[in-house]
Amino acid sequence: MTQPASEERRGGPEDAPASGPPTSLAKPAASAAPADTGHTTKAAQAAKSPQGGGGWRDLGMRLDVRNLSLLGVLAALIVVGGITKPDQFLDTSNLQLVLTQASVIGVVTVGMTFVITSGGIDLSVGAIVALASVWATTLATQEYGFAGILFTAVLVGLGCGLVNGVLIAYGGMVPFIATLAMLASARGLALQITDGKTQIVTVTSVLDLGVPDSYLLGIPPLVLVFALVTVIGWLILNRTTFGRRTVAVGGNAEAARLAGIDVRRQRLYLYLLSGLCCGIAAFLLIILAGSGQNTNGNLYELDAIAAAIIGGTLLSGGRGTIVGSVLGVLVFTTITNIFALNNLQSDVQQIAKGAIIVAAVLVQRRTARNGEA
Repeated sequence: MTQPASEERRGGPEDAPASGPPTSLAKPAASAAPADTGHTTKAAQAAKSPQGGGGWRDLGMRLDVRNLSLLGVLAALIVVGGITKPDQFLDTSNLQLVLTQASVIGVVTVGMTFVITSGGIDLSVGAIVALASVWATTLATQEYGFAGILFTAVLVGLGCGLVNGVLIAYGGMVPFIATLAMLASARGLALQITDGKTQIVTVTSVLDLGVPDSYLLGIPPLVLVFALVTVIGWLILNRTTFGRRTVAVGGNAEAARLAGIDVRRQRLYLYLLSGLCCGIAAFLLIILAGSGQNTNGNLYELDAIAAAIIGGTLLSGGRGTIVGSVLGVLVFTTITNIFALNNLQSDVQQIAKGAIIVAAVLVQRRTARNGEA
């Protein structure tokens, strides 16, 4: 079996065509599944492009433009914050707060990026974060100290991801329905565990990670964890067979199957990865808030999906970018911070976020129509 075009040029999914699977998938799909002609045609066209030729350079430039555009938006927001509230917004403690808040939703977004790249969706991430945070902060769990809280949060996240993956990959359920059911179930179980009350964390070693004395060169530990998860996520998506298979499944699942990829197992692993990220995010949230509540992670699913989309990840699958997703998280977190400092109502903030999401999707559709996505 020939290598995918993206593997031959030692690139990654962030450099791959929007909806085209690996090059070697084009011919089997054309002969066995006529309905996939559009996908395989794009893959064949990509295969004809000279390695390192103008087509690849143009694609790389477009990806750079997306990231540069997000950096421009982020810079503009920083200027706005500096003008409206210079003493507060540009204060070191506030910038540390922005990065810390971005860390929690950012870890969730890394997992969401993998799921969306494969053509799936996960609406349950916020509820999983809530369930993991309250389960890990019960009195029984806190008796085991730091390790008990961390282990429980990660285990609950993995368990929920496993249920999602089995239902979707082997149960044949639509991702939207399966994860929506998990959203409702996890929220209900979190409420049942807490009885609507806040569970205060008393483990000193956990609480100490949230105080300035634990900062490394002025960087909060939560930000360091977020950076580590981002780097690992980027390497997996862009430099491993797992990442290339994820893109292949999202671009054309049938062609990926014909090329020898176990599509069901790949999808199971992806939802496990998403659950793992939720468990890590729940632990970070416990450190940040010093408690566990059934309302934790509210609307995280929408924020994570929005950040991934405006970062350049295709909602239809086949292309994902960790760097763009992280920039999207920083844009939304900065907007939230600026609105809070200026005492603007949260409904206006939500309208602004909605407008950004709509604009990003319209841009994606237009570039796809012009053959640029």
